[in-house]
Amino acid sequence: MRPKIKSFDSTRRNFLYNTGLLTLAAALPGNILANDLSRKKMGIVVHSYGLRWNSKAKSRTYPAFENAMQLLEHCHSIGAGGMQVGVNNWTSSFAQSLKNRSMALDMYIEGSIALPKEDVSQFERQVETAKEAGVTIFRTVCLSGRRYENFKSRKDFDIFKEESLEALKVAVKIAEKYQVKLAIENHKDWRAKELVEIIRWLDSEWAGVTLDFGNNISLLEDPDEVIERLAPYAFSTHIKDMGLQTYDSGFLLSEIPLGTGVVDLKRAVELCVKHNPQINFNLEMITRNPLKVPCLESDFWPTFEELPAEDLARTLRLVRDNSSDEKLPMVSHLSPEGQLAREEENIIACMQHSQQELNMKN
Repeated sequence: MRPKIKSFDSTRRNFLYNTGLLTLAAALPGNILANDLSRKKMGIVVHSYGLRWNSKAKSRTYPAFENAMQLLEHCHSIGAGGMQVGVNNWTSSFAQSLKNRSMALDMYIEGSIALPKEDVSQFERQVETAKEAGVTIFRTVCLSGRRYENFKSRKDFDIFKEESLEALKVAVKIAEKYQVKLAIENHKDWRAKELVEIIRWLDSEWAGVTLDFGNNISLLEDPDEVIERLAPYAFSTHIKDMGLQTYDSGFLLSEIPLGTGVVDLKRAVELCVKHNPQINFNLEMITRNPLKVPCLESDFWPTFEELPAEDLARTLRLVRDNSSDEKLPMVSHLSPEGQLAREEENIIACMQHSQQELNMKN
């Protein structure tokens, strides 16, 4: 049984710019979090700053991030251990500067890259240049939208799958050439079993997973089971917590600060570290209105023709049993400055939880 969800306090402003070493203490055997005194600080995914990245708002307090160097400096200022960021349009000189600065700050950089399309050489140039910056893990996705919104028939989904497999096959060959890891995210496109089948089909030590802790709730999967199934293949992560609430056509799904949602974060971290002791935990705390998952509408179902009814029932029970007492956070009513402030508050709250509850301090 999941623990009772903590109430979400959106006014928290406790900025953690200083961290201490873990206190050596006795721990239960097998408790990875308690025994591991070298757990890296949590990194930040660029999408956590979806409002601030290239923002048009004229804010002195939250100026826009225009490039990866600015994001790196800010992540360091709030105590993050690294970042995951897009690698398009980097030059060799910028990559070298980024590498030098990240090394000086003792921070890691993971890349985010789109799969190759017609111009495969562009994908290869991005990999080559980003590797000059020290990037050895590249998160990628097959679908930019959501499966239940993008496809209206099984045929359309099957075409997407075939095209994705072809692109992945090309991408993995390039990853093998440069000896970097291609980490495919479960991005509201693949159910966990489907993604495992893809990784096995690719059959390469350079092909694995960016394990998103919450996305697959939208595909009617239990987050703890998804994490258990994908952790053996994970090169990287999008660590997040999720809030749930019912609405007429299904349920609402929302990223909320770590420790206030339905994901068993300690167990998730343990599983990931068990299978990959060097794995990075990258925060993806997207500040936005809740997403609608219309699983009670017919339009949701065309690509899920073999989905057991028990998966729907289990997910609706999960929503019912874990619905927040208060409405999930909304941001559309806030001013641009207010939205930027809320984004920073959410990220700082997550940083605090990662250090205090998940031992991500070193």
